[in-house]
Amino acid sequence: MKLRALIFCLLMATVALAPMRANANDDAVQFGSDITASADHPVHDAVCFFCDVRADGEVTGDIVVFFGDVHINGTAHRDVVNFFGRTQLDDGAVIGRDLVNFFGSVRAGQNAQVGRSMVIIFGNVHAPASFSIGQDKFVMPGFLLLIPFLFFALIIVVIVRAIRAWQWRRRMYAGYPVPPHL
Repeated sequence: MKLRALIFCLLMATVALAPMRANANDDAVQFGSDITASADHPVHDAVCFFCDVRADGEVTGDIVVFFGDVHINGTAHRDVVNFFGRTQLDDGAVIGRDLVNFFGSVRAGQNAQVGRSMVIIFGNVHAPASFSIGQDKFVMPGFLLLIPFLFFALIIVVIVRAIRAWQWRRRMYAGYPVPPHL
């Protein structure tokens, strides 16, 4: 009975961890398997979880990546959104609308373009002077995230040291008799 339960659990784990693919109207949705848009096979929307998107050709819709990288060598006509990963724009790469990157870095090549806005939260940008952004650019560096953590770590260290000092004094004075009351 235990062997059957073990085999059933292993089978279910294999099915759950296997890459799943869903396509609708040239959309590519992947979980754990990379998406590539080539010149002869364009993709409309590319959504990727725990994998990478590589656009060597054309992506006519949006690119959304969670825990993976985006590499654009061609054109992404709409928005590119990346959570916890790197975004790389090769020389001459074009993003039609917005580029948004959370907790990752953006590296742009010569003459790369972002049509409207670029927002980088807790990340950094490496781009040459020929990199162009249509409207707004907002970059919040990653080290700003460390400041609150360092503050809370300092508070915890002070509290721990105070508790240890109090315990040490309590043990030290435990061997002495209580002074008489006069």
